[in-house]
Amino acid sequence: MTQKWSKEEEKINELFNEMFSAWSSGDGKAFANCFTEEVDYVTFFGQHLKGKKEVEISHQNLFNGILKGSQMQGRITSIRFINENIAIVHCIGNTKMPKQKDYPKNRESINTNVLVKQNEEWKISAFHNCRIKEPNFIIKWFMNRNNK
Repeated sequence: MTQKWSKEEEKINELFNEMFSAWSSGDGKAFANCFTEEVDYVTFFGQHLKGKKEVEISHQNLFNGILKGSQMQGRITSIRFINENIAIVHCIGNTKMPKQKDYPKNRESINTNVLVKQNEEWKISAFHNCRIKEPNFIIKWFMNRNNK
């Protein structure tokens, strides 16, 4: 069953597809073009990049180095409109390296995005990414303990 998108949701989906394509092409400039000039971008390592230019430079360095030839895929899991020009978007993404046949499930990350509509275009103004992990036994123990 395919998801039914509104016109604005479709524009947002296209933005994320552009981001995945730019990553897979190793194009830091095209990747950064998905973000606002003043973007706050937090990586899953906790690094806080400030501004589109910093996103471009850091990602181009990754695409030329450790992530050379990597591919990205992803899917939007939710879109919530705050108003007609601001949306909160959650997306699950994954990368695979050139020698990998499939996208490894243990490399999935979830990101929270604040999107703003500028000049009829959606751009990401804030991005926070983290790896999806199952709770370890200590966290499970505390969760179970607090539920009693």
